[in-house]
Amino acid sequence: MKNFAPAELASPLAVSTATPAGVATMEKHYRGEVVGHSATLFTSAFDHAAGVGTYLAMESFEGSLHGRAGTFNFAHSTSTSGSNRSAEFFTIVPSSGTGELAGISGSGGLVVEADGTHRIWFEYQLD
Repeated sequence: MKNFAPAELASPLAVSTATPAGVATMEKHYRGEVVGHSATLFTSAFDHAAGVGTYLAMESFEGSLHGRAGTFNFAHSTSTSGSNRSAEFFTIVPSSGTGELAGISGSGGLVVEADGTHRIWFEYQLD
């Protein structure tokens, strides 16, 4: 992950909760069977001290999957109680693919290793 940039939630309708909500943008780089980079819009309600919260992310990916080049969007979210992940969601946005990834659809997943390394995979089909 590179260029993690938190942004202020400026709104006259702001609501204060026990777990603060936030939004950030970030750039991610991938290597392996997934090669490329993504621009990510990241939102969360997270208590850093307790390690408890939920995030929602929308990524715009450019690169290749198993040697097929193109772009597409995917969304993912999960909740954590500090030591586990639950209520995980991961989907490729329909009709978002271009190039050799045009017509991509499906899902995938994300695992966070003990050292903080993120591993992502896609279970996808191409029209």
